[in-house]
Amino acid sequence: MQLTAGDTALVLTDPQNDFLSPEGVTWELVGKNVEENGTVEHIEQLLIAAQQAGTPVFVSPHYYFPHDHKWEFGGTLEQKMHEIGMFDRPGPLQMQGFTGSGADWLEQYKPFLEDGKTVVCSPHKVYGPEQNDLVLQLRKRGITKVVLAGMSANLCIESHLRELLEQGFEVAVVSDATAAAQHPEMGDGYAAALTNFRYIAGAVLTTEETVQALAA
Repeated sequence: MQLTAGDTALVLTDPQNDFLSPEGVTWELVGKNVEENGTVEHIEQLLIAAQQAGTPVFVSPHYYFPHDHKWEFGGTLEQKMHEIGMFDRPGPLQMQGFTGSGADWLEQYKPFLEDGKTVVCSPHKVYGPEQNDLVLQLRKRGITKVVLAGMSANLCIESHLRELLEQGFEVAVVSDATAAAQHPEMGDGYAAALTNFRYIAGAVLTTEETVQALAA
């Protein structure tokens, strides 16, 4: 897979405090892997490289509003997200309490994500982008190749990877710019994701390899 100017974009899923900050509600589950992978720093490096190369950035965020908590069923992690108030906001038209909350961007990413150029898509609701406008936004900009990074590896990243492939995009995953929950009973989400990345992605790259490819 060759990254080429004009038709390649950086797509980030959930670059938010609840996943990437020690104060986030999932840190107990994902924090060790985030630190091991250098996920926070690697995402920042990707943002710097994209800015320097003129590569467009798209964010597929995760937000839950009060009406979402009225859902009557869901999978194991989906239910857990609702229970712990992950990515909660007071409503789709309200921003009270958003700054610095678990749903907000990690502070060091704000100069890049709030630059007036980054495309912040409507929120995805479970794991994949089927319910938001990411695919529409990519197609309307003539994007055919996606560099995918963010959180979390075996949930939102893998789900975005699968759907984008089904939609006809070439997709490279940045393996050290993501992380996942590691649970003694449910298993190692990161290891599971890496296995599937190798089987189905167009390329599995490190941050260093991606930065070099975008610069070239």
